[in-house]
Amino acid sequence: MHTGPRNLITDVSGLKVGNAQDHSIKSGSTVLVADLPLTCGVSVMGGAPGTRETDLLAPDKTVQQVDALVLSGGSAFGLDAASGIADKLRSQGRGFVAGDQTIPIVPSAILFDMLNGGNKDWDVNPYRALGVAALEDASEEFDLGTFGAGAGATMASHKGGLGSASMTLPSGHTVGALVAVNAIGDVSPDGKHFWAAPWEIDGEFGGFGNIPHAVQDLPATKPRAHNTTIAIVATDAVLTQAQCTRIATAAHDGMARAIVPAHTPRDGDLVFAVSTDAKPLTDTVADTLWLGHAAATCLARAIARGAYHASPEPGDKLPCFAYKTS
Repeated sequence: MHTGPRNLITDVSGLKVGNAQDHSIKSGSTVLVADLPLTCGVSVMGGAPGTRETDLLAPDKTVQQVDALVLSGGSAFGLDAASGIADKLRSQGRGFVAGDQTIPIVPSAILFDMLNGGNKDWDVNPYRALGVAALEDASEEFDLGTFGAGAGATMASHKGGLGSASMTLPSGHTVGALVAVNAIGDVSPDGKHFWAAPWEIDGEFGGFGNIPHAVQDLPATKPRAHNTTIAIVATDAVLTQAQCTRIATAAHDGMARAIVPAHTPRDGDLVFAVSTDAKPLTDTVADTLWLGHAAATCLARAIARGAYHASPEPGDKLPCFAYKTS
C-alpha cells in the first residue's frame, strides 16, 4: 500500500476541504464537501463530545447521506460554523428535499480551544462566518498544521494541528483521513519520536523512526481537561451507512496508536466516516476488513502530520514540533 498523489483526504476523488481561521482568536473551522451527497457514519469514543446532527447518522435513521461535514474549534460556539455552511449550501440548492423545502445535512463536531491564549472576547459569535469562509475555500489542496480547526489546537506538551493522509489499497480503493488534533494526551513520549512512527510512509512526519526505548513513566497530559481530537475518514468504496459506521469505529484504533492516552473521559474523540460510492466492493468481507485497517493507519499518520506541521503564532502557550527544520 502507498499514499495517494497528495497524501491528503482529497486523494479520494470528488472530495474538497476548506479551511478558515482567525489567528487573533487562535481558532478556526474546517469543512469537507463533495459535489454529491456522501454516505456517512460516525463513532464517538471520547467522554466529552460536542456535536451537531450525529444522531441521524445511525444506520436505522431515515437520512443516510450528508451534504458536508464540519470540524471546528470554539467549543459549543464552534457548532455555529455548520449553520453558516448550511445556509450557503441551501442557497446553492443542496440538501435533503422535504416538500418544497431543501434542508442541507451538515453534521459537525467541535474541540475545546478556548484557553489557548487567543482573544475570545467577541461580541458576535465568529464561527458562522468562519464556516462560510471555509466552504468558499474548499479545494483539493489545503494546508496542514495551524489552519482551520487546527488553528488553536494543543496537546500536553506541544501545539496540535490539522492533519491529513491517504492510502491506496491493492483493491484499487482509496482511503483518506482528516483530523484536528487537540488531545489531552500527546503524540510523542520524548518530544521527538512519534507514537505513530511504525505506520509512517516516506518520512511524512520527519522520518525519526520508532521510539528507541521503553517508556516507563505515565504519559503526559494537559493540566486542564479541555481537549478533543475530531476526525473524518473517507473512501471511494461503495458502502452502506452501517459499513461506514464500522469503518469509523475501526479508525479509532489509529487514534489510540498515535495519541497516548486517547479516548479519555475528558476528550470528545470522534470519527466520521464517509463514502463517495464510486467503486464497488469486489469481496465484501475482505475489502471492508482492509478498508477499516487503512482508515486506522491513515488516521494515525494524519494525527502525527497535524502536529508535525504546526507553526508558531504570537501568544502561543506551547511550542511547536520543529522537525521540519531540524
